[in-house]
Amino acid sequence: MSYTRGGIQRLPGRAGQIRTGDLLLPKQTRYQAALQPVGDNCVTDSPYGRAVEATSFAVEAAATWPALTRWERAETGRALRRLGWTYGEIMEVLPVGKGTLAGWCKEIRLTSEQIEAIKARRPPGVRTGIPVDTQRKRRLEIGDICDKARSEAAQLLKEPLWVAGTVLYWAEGAKTTNDLSLVNTDPIALRLFITWVRRYLCPEAGFVLSLHLHEGNDEPAAFAYWRRAVGLEAARFTKTFIKPRGTGHRKNLLPHGVCRVRVRRSSDHWNRVMAWIEAIREPLRESTGTIPPGR
Repeated sequence: MSYTRGGIQRLPGRAGQIRTGDLLLPKQTRYQAALQPVGDNCVTDSPYGRAVEATSFAVEAAATWPALTRWERAETGRALRRLGWTYGEIMEVLPVGKGTLAGWCKEIRLTSEQIEAIKARRPPGVRTGIPVDTQRKRRLEIGDICDKARSEAAQLLKEPLWVAGTVLYWAEGAKTTNDLSLVNTDPIALRLFITWVRRYLCPEAGFVLSLHLHEGNDEPAAFAYWRRAVGLEAARFTKTFIKPRGTGHRKNLLPHGVCRVRVRRSSDHWNRVMAWIEAIREPLRESTGTIPPGR
């Protein structure tokens, strides 16, 4: 048995509206309709003239969608994408928006065979749903940045300040986003980070500060303290995160909170630093085999 969203059929040339039975509904109603069976062999009629064949797990997920957790919904969408489905084809089965689906599947790359299969499913001249590599140029730029960073690391390893700053960032810096920033309660560590950035990345780097405070902390006093402590008297602060008062068990409440120093427009710098860290990691990875576990 296969399913579609409430028996909904797309209306050619009527963007933003859908038809369910004899009623014309606004687009946002699409994801509120109940799931109903529509046929024995296909999920629904594709707007591109091809029936999309459903797998058993997709049919089951569609039938039990309201009961699924957010993680299960995301995994279902990712599983269909890995099978080579387009976003439009997945949306014909699962009641999910394209933006949400794109967020779930942003790390998934279709193979060349899957892309060719999508092209074969499209009428001549129609490119809807065919993946376009919009990031190719940027990936090449990042590759060049990383190659240069790895080659220069061999010389920089002789400089103690570079080693100290790189290891500090390896331990405390942001490594999951293309955003060069460091969070700490120690002003000396933050000063080292700022000096290291200006010395090895960009002498004219701009910095933005943000604080994490506890309820009851004096925010203006914390601003003044951190500007003075890190040597950025003219620094701008973004919105402060204030943690609500807890149960009272924690007694070590920092009077000036935690400070985050972020480098503005730092995507290229971040990629360069990640390559530096890898240059330090490699020889350590090779040597750690001789270190007994737990020591």
